[in-house]
Amino acid sequence: MPVKTVFETKIQHVSILDELGNFDEALGGGLIPDEDVVAMYKHILVCRRFDEIAFKLQRSGRMGTYPENRGQEVPSLAAAYVLQKKDWMVTCYRENAGLFWRGLPMEKILLHWMGDERGNHIDECNVTPLAIAIGSQMLHATGLGWASKYQKNGAIACTFFGDGATSEGDFHEAANFAANLNLPVVFVCQNNGWAISTPTKVECSAPTVAQRGLAYGMECVQVDGNDLFAMVRVVKDAVENARKNNRPTFIEALTYRLGDHTTADDARRYRDADELAMWEKRDPVIRLRNYLEKRDLWSQEQEDGQVALAETTVAAVVKIAEEIDAPTTNDIFDSMYEGITPELQKQRQTLRTSSLGQDPSQVPAKSQEGAVQ
Repeated sequence: MPVKTVFETKIQHVSILDELGNFDEALGGGLIPDEDVVAMYKHILVCRRFDEIAFKLQRSGRMGTYPENRGQEVPSLAAAYVLQKKDWMVTCYRENAGLFWRGLPMEKILLHWMGDERGNHIDECNVTPLAIAIGSQMLHATGLGWASKYQKNGAIACTFFGDGATSEGDFHEAANFAANLNLPVVFVCQNNGWAISTPTKVECSAPTVAQRGLAYGMECVQVDGNDLFAMVRVVKDAVENARKNNRPTFIEALTYRLGDHTTADDARRYRDADELAMWEKRDPVIRLRNYLEKRDLWSQEQEDGQVALAETTVAAVVKIAEEIDAPTTNDIFDSMYEGITPELQKQRQTLRTSSLGQDPSQVPAKSQEGAVQ
């Protein structure tokens, strides 16, 4: 029998605004109105100030471990810009820009990292709490996509994860379900080159992470994740594919975290200084400001004003987070259960995890030598 090719494909890389300020009018012209570009640039400046202050809060002992978002703002922001209110954003922990644009109060993120569970109580918008366990959120996104398809409400789920998460079984299970069941899910892999301290080239031998989605029959694309225009374009295409065709898309966004993995990490121990310097030149903030200034849409006066506004805004957010009323011991009972049973009422009253305090007969008898009978 003759040998024949049964499958061929290609992965496209999309770039519209590069780090040198070159803009592809054919791909990006009219994609984002000027006023929206300005608004998103202002938003990133606020997010940068938030990152800076959150870092200082951790270093001064006023907050727990914190993962800086600096350098990785564009993928989630572009998605939040494209998604409709009814859609779901299912994030991990480096998507502040998108979450805040979506409408999540900024103090919620501070409360989360301060260990206050009220930071995970979200009523304002269709976003899920931060997912710390690597890869678990992709399963949630697939479930939300499945529910949306069943309910025929036209909503989609867009989930974010790192390159390292694509090595988790959760990713493969979520991708398999989403593709085989024709679910409206957008998978956004933020490939920042590092799975904590493991470089992507060690974790994935393929030339792209995007092609991992090919095994499940997804549409796959690679994009410059620091290019706002390119990200908006590929997310729009993926959202349309999900909404019209009930098909998932895998987006590999090439980006970079300019800070450490978290405040518990020291990236200098494993990351080359020249690599960091190269990516600092690709900073989305620098790129967007150059774009705006070339078109007379931004000035130093506006920059100074926005920086001052960002300082005031974040200071107010910190005040809210730090001055919130302390949680009560009743919260775990009142918030976790639909109804309080008599046994739970005893636990709430005695602050014990059993009713031993209420019924002494349950305490094991002891011999004179102290051994349990």
